[in-house]
Amino acid sequence: MKQTFSARDAAPPVGPYSPALRCGNWIFISGQIPLDPLGNLVTGDIVQQTERVLYNIKTQLEAAGCSMADVCKTTIFLRNMEDFAAVNKIYGLAFPEPFPARSTVEVTALPKGAQIEIEAIALLPEGAS
Repeated sequence: MKQTFSARDAAPPVGPYSPALRCGNWIFISGQIPLDPLGNLVTGDIVQQTERVLYNIKTQLEAAGCSMADVCKTTIFLRNMEDFAAVNKIYGLAFPEPFPARSTVEVTALPKGAQIEIEAIALLPEGAS
């Protein structure tokens, strides 16, 4: 059974999709771009945008009863692979070890002109409802 949910202060989706979805004990967080709760793109460099994206993921996970420690897989989409080292630094601070499995892909464009988008898959901890 599928169940949609969204963090209280999450930005509204920019298309016809669920920001977060629970399927059994799995939590799927749709690609998050650096949007504030009003749906405005957070301007700034890749570090500021990455921090916002990871914050958005964290709040969605918390709404599902998870934490960053429960994330099993992420996919990072970057507009510029030269930002990889800066993203890696911020990403490494956001997730505890063992780190999630991950893919990183350079793309031509992202919604609203974002420099980064990250999607995540987490497993609900045992005992979570």
